[in-house]
Amino acid sequence: MQPTVLTFEAAGGERLDTFLGQAMNEPRNQIAHLIKNGLVAVEAKAAAKPGVKLKPGEKVTVTLPQMEPEAAQPIDFDVPILYEDDDLLIIDKPSGLTVHPAPSVKEPTLVDWLKHHDIRLSTLSGEERHGIVHRLDKGTSGVMIVAKTNEAHDALSKQLQDKSMGRYYLAVVTPPLKEDLTLVDKPVGRSPHNRLKMAVVPHGKSAQTLFMKLLLSRDEKEELIACKLFTGRTHQIRVHLESFSRHILGDHLYGIKSNPDKIQRILLHAYTLYFTHPRTGEAMRFTAPLPAALEERLQSHFATETLDETLAPDRIGTLFDTDTAD
Repeated sequence: MQPTVLTFEAAGGERLDTFLGQAMNEPRNQIAHLIKNGLVAVEAKAAAKPGVKLKPGEKVTVTLPQMEPEAAQPIDFDVPILYEDDDLLIIDKPSGLTVHPAPSVKEPTLVDWLKHHDIRLSTLSGEERHGIVHRLDKGTSGVMIVAKTNEAHDALSKQLQDKSMGRYYLAVVTPPLKEDLTLVDKPVGRSPHNRLKMAVVPHGKSAQTLFMKLLLSRDEKEELIACKLFTGRTHQIRVHLESFSRHILGDHLYGIKSNPDKIQRILLHAYTLYFTHPRTGEAMRFTAPLPAALEERLQSHFATETLDETLAPDRIGTLFDTDTAD
């Protein structure tokens, strides 16, 4: 397929990325990708930087290559769909499913599943993307949002950045928390001692997590907690818990090495997601049902008479509304 070539005439005095962003009605980060990939020329010469100042009457050409779809691996699994419309998809990601392909990942991923469902978006520079707004670690289950259009993807990404989109997680930890609410505000980066792990490091990226007590186990050695993320760093919940000597059951990377119960998966679940619909402006909230491993742990080790009330999504949201992390 032939690329599309667009031509614009500069009024003069504007930055190249600002001019093209307004002319094409596209965000500046997308324009920057075009320039970086050599797809923008000023007076037939490839533009070197997004910030170059344009002169009056200069011709700016933009080449938009067609997306070349990448083949999907065969899949032998399905992913529960909690909600779908023309703009977005809400799914319940199973534990053990990797979100993005990588050289080290041999098995099919969530991206392969999305390809089989014909959810294929593209950037202006022709790179394939699949609408994933936020990620979950392989072992973590729960609710995720996927955009089905580029417009929805950009709008939802902005909500994630300005924190109008939010997530509440559930986890079973040991030992229990000391306070009803525990705010951890510590930078997270790659561990200098183990390349598989992240850690609290002085020059890491800023990270904030708020932890809330929900329910003690019958022997008071474990606790069901809720977690609210204010940032989305890799392994953030696990790292922040480890920073004050708490561990999620079933976490074999950050958790306790000896595990007499041989829990097969980490008991960390993305429970609730809230956001504003990118097209209608409606406030939306979705909750992923408890996975079997978490349900079994609660039934066998906790008094569950008040569990439904404890886990009411609106209740958890109301309790977290009292936080002061911002």
